[in-house]
Amino acid sequence: MKAVIFAGGVGTRLWPLSRKKSPKQFEKVVGDKSTLQLAAERLQPEFIPADIYISTGQQYVEMVKEQLPFIPQENIIAEPAKRDVGPAVGLVMGYLAQKFPHEPVVILWSDHLVKKIDLFKKILIHVGRFVSEKEKCIVFIGQKPRFASENLGWIAIGEITSKLDSMKLHTFQAFKYRPDKETADAFFNSKKYCWNLGYFVSTPLFIYSLFQKYAPEIYEAAEKIVRVSTLLEFHTKLKKHYKEMPEISFDNAVLEKIDTKCAYVVDEDIGWSDVGAWEALKEALEHHRQDNITKGRVLLESSKDSLVYNYEGKKMIVGVELDDVLVVNTEDVLLVARKSAVQQIKKIVEGFQGTENEKLT
Repeated sequence: MKAVIFAGGVGTRLWPLSRKKSPKQFEKVVGDKSTLQLAAERLQPEFIPADIYISTGQQYVEMVKEQLPFIPQENIIAEPAKRDVGPAVGLVMGYLAQKFPHEPVVILWSDHLVKKIDLFKKILIHVGRFVSEKEKCIVFIGQKPRFASENLGWIAIGEITSKLDSMKLHTFQAFKYRPDKETADAFFNSKKYCWNLGYFVSTPLFIYSLFQKYAPEIYEAAEKIVRVSTLLEFHTKLKKHYKEMPEISFDNAVLEKIDTKCAYVVDEDIGWSDVGAWEALKEALEHHRQDNITKGRVLLESSKDSLVYNYEGKKMIVGVELDDVLVVNTEDVLLVARKSAVQQIKKIVEGFQGTENEKLT
């Protein structure tokens, strides 16, 4: 079984820590390791380094090599231009389809946390076996929702079709991205929905065939790149033809169009969290809602439900009577905001484009 970890996003919702030059997946937001390092390590030893692939931007290749020195260089697939997730997935599936067309592959993301690692790997093993036997199918790995999130995607699950060990395999019904509060509450209370993690298991050839059917522009450009005989030729064609692909998400390009009869869902509590935004990181690390989450030299007094991260060793942050507050201190930016208002961060950073503050993005 192969695994592909996507590590190419910029991550403005985790600004000012996450920047274009060093996005969130390469930064130490949990302990002393980046979420990219944690994503690769949680696959081992079941996945040997030769079975782990990293998809990233050309500008981040050296960071990947530095943080994951055990990954073979030929397993780092670098996009020479920004084209969203649709082309990135199409390229990787085309690349793997030339080498391991029928071998199961799991798609993962570099900015997530998974607390129940043994269960997570157990799911991958059993789902991988299912995909090996069935081949022309896709299995989504969902997280049992902990609350009615308006910021995550959801999957509507159908009836149970079979069991994989102690895990239930459901039919897939539909996606719903970022519902409003009323809809999210209904999803959560119905027990018929799970969070969409963006994780799935399939075979490279099957996913690549979906691009041929539903996203021919991506497929045709990918064919020019992957139909090569040497790694040098691959990189030459990649640089030349990747920019021909349209900028489109994987969901819009393929997933929203697939036949639901070939799609399944495993819905388990793997302790998953998306730490791509500060409020999500707080939720992932807290034991109770009122907990404070801190990093670096921080002293809080009479404070609750706040996250304070200090990346300056010479300066101490002292907080008194903070409630629902986010404080992030870096060398050149101090961010202070209500934790409930962090969705505005992305808009602020986007507004820096073309101004003297663009260097801070």
